[in-house]
Amino acid sequence: MMEFYSASTKSQSQLTNTSVNPQVASSTSRVSPWLTPLAYCLGHNVVIPLFFGNIDIRGQENIPKNGPVIFAPTHRSRWDSLLLPYATGRYVTGRDMRFMVTSSECQGIQGWFVLRMGGFPVDTQRPAIATLRHTVDLMVQGEMLVIYPEGGIYRDGKVQPLKSGISRLALNAESIHPGLEIKIIPVGINYSQPYPNWGTDVNIHIGEPIKVADYINGCLKQNAKHLTADLTNKLQQLSHQQSEITSHSFAEMPNS
Repeated sequence: MMEFYSASTKSQSQLTNTSVNPQVASSTSRVSPWLTPLAYCLGHNVVIPLFFGNIDIRGQENIPKNGPVIFAPTHRSRWDSLLLPYATGRYVTGRDMRFMVTSSECQGIQGWFVLRMGGFPVDTQRPAIATLRHTVDLMVQGEMLVIYPEGGIYRDGKVQPLKSGISRLALNAESIHPGLEIKIIPVGINYSQPYPNWGTDVNIHIGEPIKVADYINGCLKQNAKHLTADLTNKLQQLSHQQSEITSHSFAEMPNS
């Protein structure tokens, strides 16, 4: 549901050369103090437990209790954006999540909810500098972000080539604000069937953090390439862990 593509070279260059002050940067997202607790309560206690079968969550000990975090999950269904807060959000860490979403998802009644649940829009083809600055601003404030690095929903169970935008954003933020200590958390989300319906089993494996500061050395382009490659390997490992999930062949299933 919420996707992210690589930012343009021009935008990345402008962001690298621009310092972001978290006290003066304009806010383009917020977490509603009344809607968010209500949504978490209904989702955690009613919707998700009643809809799904067995929900196997592993690796919650890998989630930092503070500091900037970017969750980088595989994207297998629109349910991912509800299950991720269920496994890592305020009932687990005491922290809310910020989702980078496509501009089209911020329209109408859906957009009204998305923008009040911590979501903020991005033009995936031409990301605005204001959006990139806001993303850095959130990291400086120590927020937990969610960015789907595959860029879309893929139901074949295979990790697709990752977009480099998530690595570039994290590296830029760490370069602009040394010592920020951003961590990227790979998350493998697997379902017992490609189109989840009532009773579907879910496996959520949360990987060990990748420290972005370890990749700050030399050329940004090469650093982003190495970080993206390591994130890909982590996601592939997590995606192959199918503990307590009924095996199902996805080979013939189309993407959507």
